[in-house]
Amino acid sequence: MNVYDTANRLGTEIKQSEEYLAYKKAKEKVLGNPDTKKKIDDFEKLRYDIQVLTFEGKENDPEKTKKLEEMYQILVEDKEIKEYFDLEVKFNVMIADVNKIIAEAVKDVL
Repeated sequence: MNVYDTANRLGTEIKQSEEYLAYKKAKEKVLGNPDTKKKIDDFEKLRYDIQVLTFEGKENDPEKTKKLEEMYQILVEDKEIKEYFDLEVKFNVMIADVNKIIAEAVKDVL
C-alpha cells in the first residue's frame, strides 16, 4: 500500500463528498455577487485581524470584537450567506476530523 496513493484517493473522496460539493456551490453563488463578496471579505479580514492578535498573545480589542459580531449578525440575515457560513463550518469540521484521525495514527512519533 502506497501512502501517496491513499492520500490521492482521500483527496478525490473529499472532492466528491456532500460537504465539499455543497460548500463549493454555496461559495461560488455567494462570492459571485460583488457586493456580497466585499461584505464577506471585510468580515473575514476583521476576523483574521482578531485571530492574529489572539495568536500573538495581545489583549483582545473589545471594539473590534463587537464590530465583528455586528457584521456577522447583519450578514446572516441574508439566507444565502447564512447557508454559506453553515456549510463552511460543516466542511471545516470534516477536514478537522480527517486531520485528527491522521494525527492520532502518528501521535507516538510527534
